[in-house]
Amino acid sequence: MVGRLAKWLRLLGYDTVYANDRTDADLLDVAESEGRTILTRDTLLTRRKRCRDYIFIRNDDWRSQLKQVYLEAGLNCDMMLSLCSVCNRPLHAIDRESAKVLVPPYVYRTQETFHRCGRCSRVFWPATHVSEIRKELERLKEEF
Repeated sequence: MVGRLAKWLRLLGYDTVYANDRTDADLLDVAESEGRTILTRDTLLTRRKRCRDYIFIRNDDWRSQLKQVYLEAGLNCDMMLSLCSVCNRPLHAIDRESAKVLVPPYVYRTQETFHRCGRCSRVFWPATHVSEIRKELERLKEEF
């Protein structure tokens, strides 16, 4: 499974579609039409004639998967936290006053900056989980 890998790629700012409910033919159609690289653990998929641009994920551990993709695809962390980790759309800054009705009162009192997803409308702010994400990415970057 590469679902957790997909979420972390989004956290790094990479447009990542996760589709574990599609047929191989559907995946290949999307990859071809959108110019995407397929990340898979499915050896049968990689053997298909149409499957040209792919990275075969060798490990079950998401950290090892992320390291492999980072190295093989030549990724960087320059766009970190710019996409919604749930629906893969760009986040947009919203003013603090607009966020007041969208976030819990404590969050509004303790945070200064807010971002919102244009698709699912989730609101994000740089709380402690963001510093934990950054720490995890820094640990992984040291390994790269």
